[in-house]
This record gives sequence, structure tokens and C-alpha cells, in this order.
Amino acid sequence: MTLQQLKYILTIVRCGSISEAAKQLFISQPSLSSAVKDIEQEIGIEIFLRSSKGIALSNDGAEFLSYARQVVEQAELLEQRYTNRKPSKKLFSISTQHYAFSVQAFVGLLKELGVDEYECTLRETRTYEIIDDVRNMRSELGIIYLNEFNRKVLQKILRENDLRFHPLFAAEPHVFISSDHPLVSKPILEIEDLDDYPCLAFEQGAYNSFYFSEEILSTRIHKKKILVSDRATLFNLLIGLNGYTISSGVLNEDLNGGQIKSVRLRTDENMTVGYITNQKANPSRLGLTYLRKLKSVISEFGYPILDQEDELV
Repeated sequence: MTLQQLKYILTIVRCGSISEAAKQLFISQPSLSSAVKDIEQEIGIEIFLRSSKGIALSNDGAEFLSYARQVVEQAELLEQRYTNRKPSKKLFSISTQHYAFSVQAFVGLLKELGVDEYECTLRETRTYEIIDDVRNMRSELGIIYLNEFNRKVLQKILRENDLRFHPLFAAEPHVFISSDHPLVSKPILEIEDLDDYPCLAFEQGAYNSFYFSEEILSTRIHKKKILVSDRATLFNLLIGLNGYTISSGVLNEDLNGGQIKSVRLRTDENMTVGYITNQKANPSRLGLTYLRKLKSVISEFGYPILDQEDELV
């Protein structure tokens, strides 16, 4: 087993396919496939599960990847310390529901890196895909929420995929509306106040179950409802149509501008926002730095960080 082979495995996981990894590594796809088979035969496990849909990490492969990342990180530290080698390009990936605080923490991470090169990925995506990204270690961390409605279903999925939920903060549900919305001056809104306005929600694709919804009260019937796939479109529709969406209430005007306002929603529903990790892997140094930034951002908005021992899965 060589260090180069370990780097091959890390690149394949990051790219999500052998063909794309081969392009980035500047080697042929057959050569890369052969290298993977060689290391699988040497260590006696199947790292990747292969199907007509592509490849995915096996359970043994996920555990192997955790050790491989540590070995490669330590080898790079040795090279930098004793050969004055230029630090390698920093790599990091997270997947998240559409939260401004996730983006703000990501910005803080990149500003703190202080390196000339990095290749980091921030995926604002669907709930099921967040879980799948962390399961297959395409992302180190995934940011989602649990509440009384979705908790049992999502906990079951997390357990079945060897994932763990770590609570960050208890969010008070708010409504995001335009600064020109007729209801913007009200200190607190009843859900019935919003009945005549378009409800905006993030679509969840093939897994468009109420349990995967990013918004609480997802089973409520709406006279007007619009599904969108990205935050910029949602905010444009909030402004253009006097629409609304339900979220955590944490809104960054530096990133989102002053045209969107957050108003408290009166409801017995709750949201526990947290991050998920793969139990077979430990967070990298960049992962730990990101979590520190994330907690700092959340604290700045006045939300206390929950006890990390009080884990829900």
C-alpha cells in the first residue's frame, strides 16, 4: 500500500466517480481502476460498491477512508516540516440545507485558512442528498434540522447509515418576508395571517416527502405554494410576490441584503438545528475549524449552543 494509492482513493471519493477522478489525477481510467483493485486485494476488503448507477463507499470502505485521510494529512505535515514543501491544496466539503449561517461560517473558514490554494465545496442541497453525501463521505458534515414531526423517520435513516446527529441550537421558527410586505411591521405572526400569500418551499426531488421538508408545518394545506431549488430564487420570489417561507430566523443581512426580514411565527412547533457526521470518520482539521466558526456565528445571533453530549441519535 502506497501513499499515492491512498490519495487515489481520497480523490475518487471527492469526485464521486472514477472517471472524473482519473481526469483530475491525469491518469487513464483503467489505470485508476486497476490501482483501486490492487489496494482492495491487498487489504482484503471491497472499498467501493459498483453498480450501473456508479460507485459508492462500502461500510468497510468508509472506515478505511477515515484512516486514509489521517495518514495522508500526517504525511503532508511531515513533508512540510522537513522538506519545506509547499502546503498542498486545502480540500473540504460540507452539505447543508439552505441556511445563511452555514454560508457565513464557510466564509469565515476560508478567510482564516490563509493559504494560496484551496478547493472547498459548499452544497446547499436537498435533505436526502445531504444524508447521502455524508454517508458516502463526499461531505464531512451535513447540516439539517430535526423536530417532533420528522425526528423518528430521520433518526431511523441516520442510524441505518451509521450517521450521527449533533445538536447545535434550538431555533425559534420565524417567517422570512420582504421588507415591503404588508405584514412586516407585526412583531409576531399567526400562521393564518399568511393564508393569502404564496408559501415558498425548497423542493426535495424524488424524495419529496413531508419528512424531508426544510420547512416546518409541511403538511399544512396552502392556497398558493411555490417550490424552488435555490435560495436566491426563493428570496426573489419573496420580494416579487409578497411570498413567505418558514425558517430558523437566523438571517445575515451582509449576505442576503436588507430586503428580507425575519418575523417570529407563533407556533408550538420547534426546530433543533445540528450537523451530521459519519461515525466511521473523524472530522478533519478543516472540519473542526468550520464547526468552531459555525458555533461562533450561531452564538452571535443570540442562540446558546446545545450541550454536545445531548445527542439525539
